[in-house]
Amino acid sequence: MPFTSLSVRRAARETLSGLPREFWWLWTSTLVNRLGAFVATFMALYLTLDRGYSASYAGLVASLHGLGGVISSLGAGVMTDRLGRRPTLLIAQSSTAVSVALLGFMRDPVAIAAVAFLVGMASNASRPAVQAMMGDIVRPEDRVRAFSLNYWAINLGFAVSSTAAGFIAEVSYLAGFLVEAGMTMVCAIVIFVKLPESRPAPTAKTADEPAVGLGTVLRDGRFMSVVGLSFLVALIFQQGYVGLPVAMGQAGFTPADYGLVIAINGVLIVVLQLPVTRLIQHQDPKQLLVVSSLLAGYGFGLTAFAGSVGVFALTICVWTLAEIVNAPTQTGLVVRLSPVHGRGRYQGMYTTSWSVAALVAPLMSGVVIDRYGAEWLWGVCAIVGTVAGVGYGVLMRGLPDEEPVATESPRPEARSEARPVARSKARPEPLPEPLPLPQSPVQSPVQLPAQPRPAAEKPEVSAG
Repeated sequence: MPFTSLSVRRAARETLSGLPREFWWLWTSTLVNRLGAFVATFMALYLTLDRGYSASYAGLVASLHGLGGVISSLGAGVMTDRLGRRPTLLIAQSSTAVSVALLGFMRDPVAIAAVAFLVGMASNASRPAVQAMMGDIVRPEDRVRAFSLNYWAINLGFAVSSTAAGFIAEVSYLAGFLVEAGMTMVCAIVIFVKLPESRPAPTAKTADEPAVGLGTVLRDGRFMSVVGLSFLVALIFQQGYVGLPVAMGQAGFTPADYGLVIAINGVLIVVLQLPVTRLIQHQDPKQLLVVSSLLAGYGFGLTAFAGSVGVFALTICVWTLAEIVNAPTQTGLVVRLSPVHGRGRYQGMYTTSWSVAALVAPLMSGVVIDRYGAEWLWGVCAIVGTVAGVGYGVLMRGLPDEEPVATESPRPEARSEARPVARSKARPEPLPEPLPLPQSPVQSPVQLPAQPRPAAEKPEVSAG
């Protein structure tokens, strides 16, 4: 028993220690935000049961909510780089709080649809800023662990909020909207009080580099390939929430059966995310992304053979493991491929892949199930997963190593990425020693301030 207790404490220390204080405030903000989640979970029930609208209208509102997220992902990425991470988070969180509260008072169908679109825009606008800020303040070797902890907080908050929202909805849907608005405003306050701006200041080197715009992102072939592969993987995972309930309903299973098996997804993520992360955080991201893509595809592919609740639960275990591995690894890869001063735009483009998948997945599942049957949908998922796995294998063959990781400074300097100018002023004095090496002036005075860029290769998600 003492050995077990000691092992648990050591594992917890290795998982939680070494991350900067700013990260934990950002993590707390994420958890509070997800604990207050209500609208996305119960919007369809609110519109059909409480307001009496049709299922088609509820679907339209959900699509507009998703469309708002697609648009804001790119816009928020630009804001993250231009205004800064902190101002973007403040604007996004406060706008979400106001729009969610307003949505609870809307009664006209056009007004509900319009405000739902605004809620989708506001609620998705914080994602690029959160991921860019984590890339700024967390050392490269700790990023997979940090993104895993953040993903764990999202799922823990979602598990708790889904249960609580059910009880709140029985009392008053309006109370649910107001609770979410209040919790989101708490997030904005936490960010305002506790989180300093982390956007790296320009250095002598970056000042001479061309500005990073959306065109730069679109011309980055390797990164856009990652975005495309991310879209394929997201398209698979979305079927757990759009294709699976329809298929189970057609097979004669009840909503309670679906609720029971899909709950396994959240429970497994909460239980396994952190220990699995300890096993994978230093593994080759190429192998992790290939394996997770195949597990996702074939996990859903196995659903074609499911004829009982137990088998459905088994298939969910398979693709949930893929999700646990894929989410932090892929988000970390996005940061690794992003220029330091373009992280917001790059994260915004990456977030767009998931938002677009959320729009396409319902159409895909509906068309395939109606025309060919659910078995074909699961077969398509297996094919898409295979394509994504092969794509990651090919794409990452020449991925440069993260050479700064081994020599990066301890914690105090690791967070000084937001103040590289101060470091550049502190470095020139020791330089007279290597004066016999005038042929590499960039080696010391300029390269060192840019050291926080996690990889010289376009330094190093997520991520939903």
